[in-house]
Amino acid sequence: MSIVLVGVGFAAMLALMFLSIPVAIAIVIVGALGGYLMFGMPMVEIMGGVVWASLNSPSMLAIPLFMLLGELLLRSGIADRMFETLAVWFDRLPGGLLHTNIATCTLFSATSGSSVATAATVGSIALPALHERKYPVKPSLGTLAAGGTLGILIPPSINLLVYGSLANTSVGQLFAAGVLPGLLLASLFSLYVIVVHRNANPVTQNERVPLREKLKSLIHLIPAVVIFVVVMGSIYGGLATPTESAALGVVIALGFVYFSGKLDWELFVNCSLHAAKTTGMVVLVLACALLLNVTISMLGVTQAVTNWIVSFELERLTLLFILICFYIVLGAFLDAMSMLVLTVPIALPMVTAVGVDPIWFGIFIVVMCEIALITPPVGMNLFVVEGVRVDNGSFSDVISGTLPFVAIMIGVAIMFVVFPEFVMWLPNMVAN
Repeated sequence: MSIVLVGVGFAAMLALMFLSIPVAIAIVIVGALGGYLMFGMPMVEIMGGVVWASLNSPSMLAIPLFMLLGELLLRSGIADRMFETLAVWFDRLPGGLLHTNIATCTLFSATSGSSVATAATVGSIALPALHERKYPVKPSLGTLAAGGTLGILIPPSINLLVYGSLANTSVGQLFAAGVLPGLLLASLFSLYVIVVHRNANPVTQNERVPLREKLKSLIHLIPAVVIFVVVMGSIYGGLATPTESAALGVVIALGFVYFSGKLDWELFVNCSLHAAKTTGMVVLVLACALLLNVTISMLGVTQAVTNWIVSFELERLTLLFILICFYIVLGAFLDAMSMLVLTVPIALPMVTAVGVDPIWFGIFIVVMCEIALITPPVGMNLFVVEGVRVDNGSFSDVISGTLPFVAIMIGVAIMFVVFPEFVMWLPNMVAN
């Protein structure tokens, strides 16, 4: 009976979303209405307390802080200088600025925590330069959309923070687990560019930049590197919690903005407002999902679904390959954060029942969320990159340019399933 109710509720949510009802509203309608129909008004009355208890957590405070950190780097011009520096170093490689797109996304991901912010920031900087130098449109858009997805995998990651809260697992270990997979994806993206788009560099008359100038330009990468080292080092050194490390990152970013001469009241207020708006969207979806989870828990759905899956006696590999297919399909209709908060309470007990580590599963599900960000028809990064392009071309260009990267990410997800020790090596080392 519980499994049938899950199916009905999930179908109802999708139907509401197809009717253009906002995701958060669709979730809360199903969660609150379902709780009321099954248990009456007392069930609805306790939901507020449950949501408050879950959100009134120090780890949740890290979300607006990391959002503010990314905004400061973006609006102060530090991100622009990062791109210009990396362009000097990667311009002569096979594929040229396409590598710069990926490298800048990777570096910015280490400070922003958001894929959408990463894609929008780097896209707005890179696309005018790519258009001016007549780079092919599809790979230009594809590298930006795919590179932007690294924002939710490479720490600090907002999605890993939310997963840690939902799964009651160590955020520090999740951050450690996200480093190698993020770097692997970035490397494979660049390898694809070298193999397939090695001749993408248009013929240019630009003179080769002297090595001394290249080395001098590296000073513009210092803010991102210092912030990443301080944030991650303070966590793993036992000096700070993830929230405290986020606050340290913001203070250091403010220092870099101040010494660059860009810090003023208007900039600070503007950054704070944008960070607050983005945080509000994330927390709203999370709060509504928690309401739904209350109903799911009271109905015993999680245990019923877990027992149902266990009754099939599926092996670990079989179950995870089924989940890969499930998440690919689901990602075509839901945004990444909604997919995360809706499925973790049900999927996590299922996979732990067959011996899957919760830390590993956090990275797995975030990789699947990355795929959802560039999967049509509702991939958020596709719309973000389309929104900042300068040539007013067809939306199909973004989709075509991104599909090869979707295939790469699916291949990486399969590799993680077959070789889970790759994901767990760094968090195990840190734990020891």
